[in-house]
Amino acid sequence: MPFLFIASVKLMTAAAEKVLLAGKAVQSCRSCRSLSLLVYGDQYSRWKLAAHQGPGRARHTWHRVAVRCNSTSSNESGKDMKSYLRAQYNETKRMTNGLIPSVMTSFYQNPDAIFANNETSLADIEIYGFDYDYTLAFYSSHLHTFIFNTARDLLIDEHRYPEELRQYEYIPDFAIRGLHYDVHRTLLMKIDAFHYIQLGTVYRGLHAIPDEEVIAMYEGSHVPLEQMSDFYGQSSHGTTMKQFMDIFSLPEMTLLSCVNDYFSKNNIDYEPLNLYKDVKDAIRDVHIKGTMYRKIESNFEKYIRYGDQTCAVLGKLANHGKKMFLITNSPISFVPFRKVNERGVLLWERIHNLEKGKIYKQGNLYEFLKLTGWRGSKVLYFGDHIYSDLADLTLKHGWRTGAIIPELRSEIKIMNMENYTYAMTWMQALTGLLERMQVYRDAESQMVLLEWIKERQDLREATKKIFNPQFGSLFRTYHNPTYFSRRLSRFADIYMASLSCLLNYDLRYTFYPRRTPLQHEAPIWCDHRSTDILKIPLLKEIGQVE
Repeated sequence: MPFLFIASVKLMTAAAEKVLLAGKAVQSCRSCRSLSLLVYGDQYSRWKLAAHQGPGRARHTWHRVAVRCNSTSSNESGKDMKSYLRAQYNETKRMTNGLIPSVMTSFYQNPDAIFANNETSLADIEIYGFDYDYTLAFYSSHLHTFIFNTARDLLIDEHRYPEELRQYEYIPDFAIRGLHYDVHRTLLMKIDAFHYIQLGTVYRGLHAIPDEEVIAMYEGSHVPLEQMSDFYGQSSHGTTMKQFMDIFSLPEMTLLSCVNDYFSKNNIDYEPLNLYKDVKDAIRDVHIKGTMYRKIESNFEKYIRYGDQTCAVLGKLANHGKKMFLITNSPISFVPFRKVNERGVLLWERIHNLEKGKIYKQGNLYEFLKLTGWRGSKVLYFGDHIYSDLADLTLKHGWRTGAIIPELRSEIKIMNMENYTYAMTWMQALTGLLERMQVYRDAESQMVLLEWIKERQDLREATKKIFNPQFGSLFRTYHNPTYFSRRLSRFADIYMASLSCLLNYDLRYTFYPRRTPLQHEAPIWCDHRSTDILKIPLLKEIGQVE
């Protein structure tokens, strides 16, 4: 059977030839007086190494001595387990408090940094492409309020929804991007990368659904693959489970929740599928009928943000001789590009190539690639929608992709706060303590462990609410990545809070992803200082577990 190496301890007294391990004598090496411990199987048997390399590369020999343990309780030796576990808890907390200053310094993140999922060198990029909304044009929160109010009024005025819905106002901090909506159950929820619902984040209307009710509805917390959206964010069953990936979907989710709330509170029977389609159509009409853009044009200062920084980025790229283009989503049907004159009139002549400084309408990505020949990793395209902006470009055409994630800046600022840093550091330490001490199965120990489990859960809830009271972080469901994060890491080579982050980097800069260790790998290459309290089991515990 395989052995797992745990630790090697240098004995401090020269005369010591024996040490006590779990109350039993174990002979140490006579040459260097060190002790190496192995865990054998799942019975916590302790075996001495048959041989080891001592100082000066001399090979020292052990006698094979075993200490076999058959009980997981230390009460046989009369130990007060509650006092012992409390002491371990207090010592771990003391060490955690001492770590906070160095953790705050070592793990600080710059909110204006660019982060890499895949190694990307700007020196290789000749052509820069951009989506428009939330990439070149960055909007204030006032626009979401306008979209919500306009779509709400469309429901009332054109779809004959109850007049009382006008009492609902937009709630800026209610929803986050990346949530899933179960159309038939009218539930808004957050799902992780493994298709598990994060309990406590399931809402019908504006009210949370109890965990036990969620588990009963889904027969657990896992959502089967066939009910989830497919690789491109579309539901394989049409409208079973919808994922909201667009930033413009924030007012849509809020409107859905408000209408559901009104119907539920007033016991009004309604068809969930019709509601979903009506809200979707109302939000769409605000965009395609030009209402939103006319509102923006009426007051640029109110609705546009980071305009100067965007101009600075474009100027920097132009000064370095980079080619640039703006392209937005086109209809699925194949239609050729048409040139637009100064008055906005579509011209009739055939397009053989795209001219610098000209505006073209219609067309699609395949026609664009044919006319430009821009393929492969020399192109870097930026967009905010993980699916519609980035997926095809990276998977089918080999372009480099950059995701614009406005929420990133505020989330990083929260992560840099001392109270969040302390909570996360202590939660990691407490999790490690639970992992080590769970071997004690006596009733007294289990009562203490249950207290720790509750404290850990309370910490998880508290840190979730720091980001958003209802749904937590855009990127994590407690310790797992969200479904959104999983797609972000797959479809975006780099990601950042806004296009202005490019101003912080030379155009020959290479972005390197961090090599974060897999679960079975030792964290020996981390670029931050490691903390023993979070990663290394206590040797004393290994010796005392029976």
